[in-house]
Amino acid sequence: QVHIVESGGGSVQSGGSLRLSCTASGSTNTAACMGWFRQAPGKEREGVAGMDKKGFIEYSESVKGRFTVSQGDAKDTLYLQMDSLKPEDTAMYYCAVLYLSEELYYIPHKLEEYEYNYWGQGTQVTVSS
Repeated sequence: QVHIVESGGGSVQSGGSLRLSCTASGSTNTAACMGWFRQAPGKEREGVAGMDKKGFIEYSESVKGRFTVSQGDAKDTLYLQMDSLKPEDTAMYYCAVLYLSEELYYIPHKLEEYEYNYWGQGTQVTVSS
Protein backbone atom coordinates (compact mmCIF):
# COMPACT_ATOMS: atom_id res chain seq x y z
CA GLN A 1 0.00 0.00 0.00
CA VAL A 2 1.11 3.56 -0.65
CA HIS A 3 2.65 5.40 2.27
CA ILE A 4 3.52 9.10 2.24
CA VAL A 5 5.79 10.71 4.82
CA GLU A 6 6.17 14.48 5.20
CA SER A 7 8.60 16.35 7.42
CA GLY A 8 10.26 19.71 7.91
CA GLY A 9 7.46 21.88 9.22
CA GLY A 10 7.91 24.21 12.14
CA SER A 11 7.67 27.75 13.43
CA VAL A 12 9.80 30.57 12.05
CA GLN A 13 9.81 34.34 12.01
CA SER A 14 8.88 36.35 8.96
CA GLY A 15 11.73 36.26 6.44
CA GLY A 16 12.97 32.89 7.62
CA SER A 17 13.30 29.62 5.75
CA LEU A 18 12.13 26.03 6.00
CA ARG A 19 12.62 22.94 3.87
CA LEU A 20 9.86 20.38 3.61
CA SER A 21 10.44 16.80 2.53
CA CYS A 22 8.06 14.24 1.11
CA THR A 23 8.74 10.60 0.37
CA ALA A 24 6.20 8.23 -1.14
CA SER A 25 6.56 4.48 -1.20
CA GLY A 26 4.61 1.29 -1.77
CA SER A 27 3.66 1.62 -5.44
CA THR A 28 4.93 -0.67 -8.17
CA ASN A 29 5.26 2.35 -10.46
CA THR A 30 7.12 5.60 -10.02
CA ALA A 31 5.07 8.70 -9.33
CA ALA A 32 3.63 10.45 -12.36
CA CYS A 33 3.50 13.68 -10.39
CA MET A 34 4.19 14.96 -6.90
CA GLY A 35 3.12 18.25 -5.43
CA TRP A 36 2.66 20.42 -2.39
CA PHE A 37 -0.63 21.93 -1.29
CA ARG A 38 -1.53 24.04 1.71
CA GLN A 39 -4.61 24.92 3.69
CA ALA A 40 -5.00 27.73 6.19
CA PRO A 41 -7.88 27.89 8.69
CA GLY A 42 -11.08 29.03 7.01
CA LYS A 43 -9.62 28.73 3.52
CA GLU A 44 -9.74 26.14 0.78
CA ARG A 45 -6.76 23.96 0.01
CA GLU A 46 -4.59 25.46 -2.71
CA GLY A 47 -1.82 24.17 -4.89
CA VAL A 48 1.65 25.50 -4.11
CA ALA A 49 4.02 23.66 -6.42
CA GLY A 50 4.25 20.44 -8.38
CA MET A 51 6.69 18.45 -10.48
CA ASP A 52 5.94 15.70 -12.99
CA LYS A 53 8.04 12.70 -13.96
CA LYS A 54 10.03 14.62 -16.57
CA GLY A 55 10.88 17.42 -14.15
CA PHE A 56 8.46 20.06 -15.39
CA ILE A 57 7.40 22.34 -12.55
CA GLU A 58 4.51 24.65 -11.80
CA TYR A 59 4.30 27.20 -8.98
CA SER A 60 1.44 29.27 -7.69
CA GLU A 61 1.88 32.98 -8.26
CA SER A 62 1.85 33.65 -4.53
CA VAL A 63 5.06 31.67 -3.93
CA LYS A 64 6.92 32.10 -7.22
CA GLY A 65 10.41 33.40 -6.61
CA ARG A 66 10.37 32.38 -2.94
CA PHE A 67 9.69 28.63 -2.99
CA THR A 68 11.59 25.98 -4.92
CA VAL A 69 10.77 22.32 -5.49
CA SER A 70 13.45 19.77 -6.26
CA GLN A 71 13.66 16.03 -6.71
CA GLY A 72 15.54 14.02 -4.15
CA ASP A 73 17.98 11.23 -4.93
CA ALA A 74 15.64 8.65 -3.45
CA LYS A 75 12.77 7.35 -5.54
CA ASP A 76 9.60 9.46 -5.31
CA THR A 77 11.07 12.10 -3.03
CA LEU A 78 10.29 15.80 -3.36
CA TYR A 79 11.62 18.79 -1.44
CA LEU A 80 10.06 22.20 -1.00
CA GLN A 81 12.55 24.91 -0.09
CA MET A 82 10.70 27.90 1.35
CA ASP A 83 12.55 31.19 1.64
CA SER A 84 11.42 34.71 2.58
CA LEU A 85 8.47 33.28 4.46
CA LYS A 86 5.53 35.53 5.23
CA PRO A 87 2.78 35.22 7.84
CA GLU A 88 0.32 34.51 5.03
CA ASP A 89 2.29 31.33 4.28
CA THR A 90 1.08 29.90 7.58
CA ALA A 91 -0.86 26.73 6.82
CA MET A 92 -0.90 22.97 6.99
CA TYR A 93 1.20 21.75 4.07
CA TYR A 94 0.28 18.49 2.36
CA CYS A 95 2.25 16.33 -0.01
CA ALA A 96 0.20 14.89 -2.86
CA VAL A 97 1.17 12.08 -5.22
CA LEU A 98 -0.26 10.75 -8.46
CA TYR A 99 0.33 7.09 -9.20
CA LEU A 100 -0.93 5.68 -12.48
CA SER A 101 -1.62 2.03 -13.22
CA GLU A 102 0.84 2.10 -16.12
CA GLU A 103 4.26 3.60 -16.64
CA LEU A 104 3.51 6.34 -19.14
CA TYR A 105 3.98 10.05 -19.35
CA TYR A 106 0.84 11.87 -18.35
CA ILE A 107 0.83 15.66 -18.25
CA PRO A 108 -1.22 16.69 -15.23
CA HIS A 109 -2.53 20.03 -14.08
CA LYS A 110 0.00 20.06 -11.26
CA LEU A 111 -1.71 22.59 -9.02
CA GLU A 112 -5.14 20.97 -9.19
CA GLU A 113 -6.24 18.83 -6.28
CA TYR A 114 -8.27 16.44 -8.43
CA GLU A 115 -5.18 15.22 -10.29
CA TYR A 116 -3.77 13.42 -7.26
CA ASN A 117 -4.88 10.16 -5.69
CA TYR A 118 -2.71 9.90 -2.56
CA TRP A 119 -2.16 12.41 0.23
CA GLY A 120 0.04 12.74 3.27
CA GLN A 121 -1.14 13.71 6.73
CA GLY A 122 0.36 17.18 6.51
CA THR A 123 3.04 19.16 8.29
CA GLN A 124 2.35 22.49 10.00
CA VAL A 125 4.16 25.66 8.96
CA THR A 126 3.74 28.73 11.15
CA VAL A 127 5.28 32.09 10.29
CA SER A 128 5.15 34.85 12.89
CA SER A 129 5.48 38.55 12.19
